[in-house]
Amino acid sequence: MRLHRNLVYTTIDALNAIFNEGEYADKVVARSLKKDKRWGSSDRKFVAETIYEVVRWKRLYSEIADVKEPYNREDLWRMFAVWAVLRGYPIPDWRQLEGTPERKIKGKFDELSKIRKMRESIPDWMDEIGVQELGEELWTKEIAAQNQQAKVILRVNTLKTTKEKLRALLMDLNIETEFLKDQPDALVLTERANVFLTDAFKEGMFEVQDASSQLVARFLDVQPGMRVVDTCAGAGGKTLHMASLMENKGQLIAMDLYESKLKQLKLRAKRNGAFNIEYRIIDTTKVIKKLHEKADRVLIDAPCSGLGVLKRNPDAKWKLQPEFIDNIRKVQAEVLENYSKIVKPGGKLVYATCSVLPSENQEQIKKFLSTEIGKSFTFVKDSKILASQSGFDGFYMALLERKQ
Repeated sequence: MRLHRNLVYTTIDALNAIFNEGEYADKVVARSLKKDKRWGSSDRKFVAETIYEVVRWKRLYSEIADVKEPYNREDLWRMFAVWAVLRGYPIPDWRQLEGTPERKIKGKFDELSKIRKMRESIPDWMDEIGVQELGEELWTKEIAAQNQQAKVILRVNTLKTTKEKLRALLMDLNIETEFLKDQPDALVLTERANVFLTDAFKEGMFEVQDASSQLVARFLDVQPGMRVVDTCAGAGGKTLHMASLMENKGQLIAMDLYESKLKQLKLRAKRNGAFNIEYRIIDTTKVIKKLHEKADRVLIDAPCSGLGVLKRNPDAKWKLQPEFIDNIRKVQAEVLENYSKIVKPGGKLVYATCSVLPSENQEQIKKFLSTEIGKSFTFVKDSKILASQSGFDGFYMALLERKQ
C-alpha cells in the first residue's frame, strides 16, 4: 500500500478546483479520471474515492492540519497528509509531505472526534438545524449515516428487460448484484463498478437510481393509459421510472424550468425506449394553467436542501447556506400551491423531497392543506425515509388525493 505521485498530484489539483474555484465535485472527479489513459481501475478508484473523502471530511481535516480557507497548495497537501495518516498509508519522502506530524495528527483526531460537528465534519449552522428539527439523538445517527459511502443501486428498465435477466447479464461481466427486499425494480451492486461502460447500460436496460428515489413513482400509483405530469422532471430519473410503470401507454408530461435538463432527459428516454413522454419548458404561467384539472397523477419532486443525499453529494455540505434553506421553503410552498391545480378531481398528487427536515416535508404538507387549494385535497399517507434507518438516501413523500 503506497502512494503514487501522479495520482496524488491529480487529487490535489481536483481539491483545488472544488474548494477554491467553486466547481462541483462530481464534475471534477469525472474530468480527473480522464487524465491518464494508462490508469487501471484501482488507480481511478483511488483518485475518485480520495477526492470524495477529503471533500467529505473537509472541516475535520483542515482543523487537524490547522489550515484555513482559502487553501493554498501547501494547505491542500497538509490536508491530504491528514487523510493519508488516518488511512494508514506510509508517508513517502516527498518534499510536499516533509515533516508530517503523524502522532500529532492521530492525537488531534481522537480529541476532535468527541465533538459531533467536527467528527461528522459539518458547518455549525447545519448541526444546529439538524438538532432543532430532528432532536439530538436522531440527528446524531442521521448525520453519521450521511457520511457513509453511498451504495450503487440500479433500477431495471422493465420496458427492455427483467431484473433476473439483467442480473445474469452483469454476472457474465463479473459485476455482482443482489435483489432488494420490497423493491421490485432494484439491484444493489455488491462492489462498486463503472456500470456506465457496459453494453447493458448503453442499450437502456437500467438506470442508476437510489433505492429511496425508486419508491416515489410507485407511491404515486401510476397506471398504463393515465395522463401523468412530472412537474419538476429535471434529468428525469423518476420520469423514466413512471414511463416503465405505465408500459409506454398513456401520456407522461415532463416539465422543467431548464431546457438543458429536458434535453438530457430526451437522450435518456431514447436510450430507455420510453416514447410516451412529452416535454414542456415552464417558461410562462400559461404552461401550467393549460393543464389545470387535467391530470390523473401529478408528481412534485420539489427543489429542496438535499440534506437527505449528502452521502451522494458531500460537497453540498460546503456549498449550502442557511439562507438557501429559508428561501427553498418558500419555493416549496409556491410550487405545491401552483402545481397541485393540475390534478383533476379524483386524481392523486405526490409531493417528494430528498431532505430529512420536517420543515421541508410534513410541515409543508400541513401548511398546504390549510390553503384555499389545499382544502380540496385529502391527505392519504406519507413516508419518511432516514438514511440511518434504511441505509439509503433520506427522502420524504406525501400522497394526497383531490376531492371529487
